[in-house]
Amino acid sequence: MSAARQPTPTVRAEAVAATATSTATSTAPSTAPVPEPARKARTPRTPRTPRARRTTPSPRVRPAPALGGEERARLLEGRHHDPHAVLGAHARHGGVVFRMLRPFAKAVTVVAEGLRAELSDEGDGLFSGLLPLTGVPDYRLLVAYDGDEIEVHDPYRFLPALGDLDLHLIGEGRHEELWTALGAQPMEHHGVAGTRFTVWAPNAQGVRVAGDFSYWDSVAHPMRSLGASGVWELFLPGVGEGALYKYDITRPDGSHTLRADPMARAAEVPPATASVVTASRFVWQDAEWMATRGERPTHQAPFSVYEVHLASWRPGLSYRELADQLPAYVKELGFTHVELMPVAEHPFGGSWGYQVTGFYAPTSRLGGPDDFRLLVDSLHRAGIGVIVDWVPAHFPRDEWALAEFDGRPLYEHHDPRRAAHPDWGTLEFDYGRKEVRNFLVANAVYWCQEFHVDGLRVDAVASMLYLDYSRGEGQWTPNEHGGRENLDAVALLQEMNATVYRRCPGVVTIAEESTAWNGVTRPTDAGGLGFGLKWNMGWMHDTLRYMSKEPVHRKYHHHDMTFGMVYAFSENYVLPISHDEVVHGKGSLVSKIPGDDWWQRRAGHRAYLGFMWAHPGKQLLFMGQEFAQGSEWSEAHGPDWWLLDSSYSAAGDHRGVRTLVGDLNRAYTAAPALWEQDGVPAGFAWVEADAAEDNVFAFLRYALDGSPLLAVSNFSPVVRHEYRLGVPREIPRWREVLNTDDERYGGSGVRHPRPLRPEPVPAQGRPVSLRMTLPPMATVWLRP
Repeated sequence: MSAARQPTPTVRAEAVAATATSTATSTAPSTAPVPEPARKARTPRTPRTPRARRTTPSPRVRPAPALGGEERARLLEGRHHDPHAVLGAHARHGGVVFRMLRPFAKAVTVVAEGLRAELSDEGDGLFSGLLPLTGVPDYRLLVAYDGDEIEVHDPYRFLPALGDLDLHLIGEGRHEELWTALGAQPMEHHGVAGTRFTVWAPNAQGVRVAGDFSYWDSVAHPMRSLGASGVWELFLPGVGEGALYKYDITRPDGSHTLRADPMARAAEVPPATASVVTASRFVWQDAEWMATRGERPTHQAPFSVYEVHLASWRPGLSYRELADQLPAYVKELGFTHVELMPVAEHPFGGSWGYQVTGFYAPTSRLGGPDDFRLLVDSLHRAGIGVIVDWVPAHFPRDEWALAEFDGRPLYEHHDPRRAAHPDWGTLEFDYGRKEVRNFLVANAVYWCQEFHVDGLRVDAVASMLYLDYSRGEGQWTPNEHGGRENLDAVALLQEMNATVYRRCPGVVTIAEESTAWNGVTRPTDAGGLGFGLKWNMGWMHDTLRYMSKEPVHRKYHHHDMTFGMVYAFSENYVLPISHDEVVHGKGSLVSKIPGDDWWQRRAGHRAYLGFMWAHPGKQLLFMGQEFAQGSEWSEAHGPDWWLLDSSYSAAGDHRGVRTLVGDLNRAYTAAPALWEQDGVPAGFAWVEADAAEDNVFAFLRYALDGSPLLAVSNFSPVVRHEYRLGVPREIPRWREVLNTDDERYGGSGVRHPRPLRPEPVPAQGRPVSLRMTLPPMATVWLRP
């Protein structure tokens, strides 16, 4: 059989279209099973409407006016900005001109009520004819291939499926629900089920849709330009959920590039890179959570976070399987929130999600978008908030994704010095371009609105804020005021925060910002960036440096544990022991602490957690650290769960650390002194900040009603007897509510079983004091 006579992929595509359009009534149709041509041939030939139309007298088809050579070339080469002006049906003097582009078809026939007219073959897949009609009828097409004939709607008979208001908002860079206007949207248009494809590509000469519905032959589906907006649009009847697609873009130089959709809401499982048509059918069951989550401001509420890399928490689990296991585990540990490392689609798993190509698509490695919704819903129903990492600082250079998307810098900055990120080999967004800013702001809203997430942790904020970030002299240019601040990035972050807080009540935004930028958590109307919380990277580095020293040397680094209080109330802080601190040769948290594995390291680990949970600021702990995992984390195998196995001789100690974390969270949540005044000086007072020789720290935390909690840490491996600590006079008795040296946690059991009474002995400037026994390598909490 010659190539010209073989059944073609387009046969299957048209069959899909015919099946879907003839049966679909929903506004978000599912794609029907694909009928192969051979299968259709085996079906008994029963009388059908198209067969009956063969008896209808047909008008004489006259030749249509020929296309000019240049216009024909533009159409076939994907350079035409308005294919709807050429294709479809158009009333002209003397009748209606029909012109169709159906590559590989043997014949194309126009059918309507009382009409059946076969068009002339112009070659190159073009079919045309002039029919003596007074107006354009409601028609369909019969497209014949070798041994098969299918009936379909003509995509080029439809008006644009994108409204003027959408285009206006896109042009203004103010479309806060951009995902409803751009991308692939299953819908019903003029009573016909299909999918509207829209993409922003202002530099393109032309754009076409290619997909599995056409066997990736894009010639038949050129899109139209919607004017100065830079948006291209095409409604394809019969294409529904599950269809794979990309955009075939003709660059300014005439070359072609096949690109995934920047606005795709689902993607193929990597390493495949196609976008997927999708629509949500999920029914949320978290109404109570959503209605009450914003009742108390985050900085005045208990907030402890368990950071998770979903793909490796328990490797091999899908979103749905995680929904069965993760909420119960986190609830048992008592964390108020989980923070998910980036879940947006990314091509390289080893980037942990921090090099994003599909900003609107949850990674398909673990399931579909509705499966991810189920995970969030399950966490909410367990009383656990969900924070997701959001990465607006950069994107990878993959040639099928955002980089030079339409042949010129588009999402990235046009200045190569501003575009290239010096640390990660990626590209930085052009925050000064309104459409790019809109893409990112709407994306932040999208995760909060469509997936009900309760917070966004914004990655690498420092790299966005400074023009000279990781750049030497001559590698950057100052801003308009001569400074090094990236004013466009500042405006983007302010707009994002203001928009998210306005549209999504109860959501918190969190900045990973490692410098002393002033006002990260100050409201935008007061000149701040508008974040709710900021990671306290300085506290983390200082305290881990202290803990890494031998106890005998810690007195020389005593200020590392106290310096954080100098600036503790300048922002609303999170104290992060994140994934970044347990990779790349840094070792796990417990392995940073010197001493023997069987006692000093785990005791130091427990004491540090007790100090951290009592310190001003919220807490974040990365998975595996809740049971003192000894090895570095690897995304290849995840946490060392075997350490908790009863057959392992030290499993009891590891389980003891996990028990401590649960008790820390429960005691923390039950003690308003630890969170009601987290961000103001009135909530904190040093008791002992200068006992460097003893490796001892003690401080008071206060609730709004004045009730205190006393936290005492002894970071030396010796018991300190008769240790005096000054306390408020008005408290008659103190009881121990948490002791990291408890035998249940793997400690030695030095504790205060009975309440302590203050004695009229002055200490640390207070008229009364407690006489305590401080356990070795331990933190103790006491309350009235």
